[in-house]
Amino acid sequence: MWDERVPLHTGSAFYDLAGFKAGRNDLRGFEPDEVGDVTGKRLLHLQCHIGTDTLSWARKGADVTGLDFSGAAVEAARDLAAEVGEERARFVEADVYDAPAALRGETFDIVYTGFGALCWLPDLARWARTAASLIAPGGFLYLAEFHPVAMCLGEDGRAFAEDYFARGPLTYDEPGSYADMSAPTRHNRSVEWLHTMGDVVSAVSAAGLRLEFLHEYDFTLFEFLDDMVRGQDASGSRGGGSTVYRLPEGRPRVPMVYSLRASKE
Repeated sequence: MWDERVPLHTGSAFYDLAGFKAGRNDLRGFEPDEVGDVTGKRLLHLQCHIGTDTLSWARKGADVTGLDFSGAAVEAARDLAAEVGEERARFVEADVYDAPAALRGETFDIVYTGFGALCWLPDLARWARTAASLIAPGGFLYLAEFHPVAMCLGEDGRAFAEDYFARGPLTYDEPGSYADMSAPTRHNRSVEWLHTMGDVVSAVSAAGLRLEFLHEYDFTLFEFLDDMVRGQDASGSRGGGSTVYRLPEGRPRVPMVYSLRASKE
């Protein structure tokens, strides 16, 4: 499924690779503030897809490695790195659970996981242990993700439509992609898991990492609810280059994305 969607994404307006090649940074405004100065730091991006966020950290000065299980995505990321002149950026093909073996025991100052990654993982505790094993002493895990509360809302955004505490796999068979819903595709079956905030924090803590903060935000990256208002990311000290979506003024706000940082002694 992911291999088939790579060319859809590299050619989509959603990813706008022409704009990225021209110098746009794809990190959300709050992310650089929360991670801090990455100059000269070794950063590993797990489940990196086509590498736009990975290379955005490289543009901030990090020495980056991206890892993804889709060979097509890894090739696209390597091509993109070469085109934007980030030749030191490295991309590795491997399942996230196999990352320690694929990276031959290397450790990193920062292990980063971006939006839309955790829902594909059936075993969150194993993921957290894997991430922790890849962090050098004194380093940290930084996670920016879609909030599970928002994922449970109905299309009108006014009530829950999904069971927040559901633990079983959720199977879908839908054509298209989040980057182009009308795109014709053949490989459409996917399986996802909903992980509650308690699941995430407990898994990270059980892996031996010390939680530094958990922040929640009232905007998201997709127009997935009715009447959402489009705007520019103004989070953090400088804002970001992304288009974001919020519920209309006057509606009760709900958490739509969150960030978490946890350190290794």
